[in-house]
Amino acid sequence: MPRMIERIAHPANLETACRKVKANKGSAGVDGMGVEELSEYMEAHKEEISNGLLKGTYKPQPERRVYIPKPNGKKRPLGIPTVVDRVIQQAVSQQLSQVYEPVFSEYSYGFRPDRSAQQAVLQAMVYLNEGYDWIVDLDIEKFFDRVNQDKLISIIREQMNESEVLGLIRKFLKAGVMENGVKQKTEE
Repeated sequence: MPRMIERIAHPANLETACRKVKANKGSAGVDGMGVEELSEYMEAHKEEISNGLLKGTYKPQPERRVYIPKPNGKKRPLGIPTVVDRVIQQAVSQQLSQVYEPVFSEYSYGFRPDRSAQQAVLQAMVYLNEGYDWIVDLDIEKFFDRVNQDKLISIIREQMNESEVLGLIRKFLKAGVMENGVKQKTEE
């Protein structure tokens, strides 16, 4: 079986990832490239990107920092990766999902392929109809802003211990953010 990094860098995996990024639309990252330019760029640079992934030389760019309003009047920081970085992240996700989906709880709905908040609500309704009295909905505030990167890598390593992939994930975690033209490190 091919190594995980080879499956990530495979042209078919990258093409599927590119289609998904285009379908999700979204804003441009720090390089200003929009999803409408993505297919042409990927076609022209697919070998360079694939080789960079295989050799460990691919370097993600910082995310563009924007703030989105919350209902309580506060603002939530959001990092917008470049569209090419989103393709690579999607390509990694597609392959890691094959490793992790079988070990996730069947009762988990968040950020899972083919799962949704609506399905979680429907399942909660089933439990209520079965006579259960309590439903607990947990959300860890700012979890993705504060997750310990070393702990995250350690947890990933438990199921997939391939140094090239772990190194790529670490590069994304350390790419930083660009805010008002200034690059900032991301330690968490």
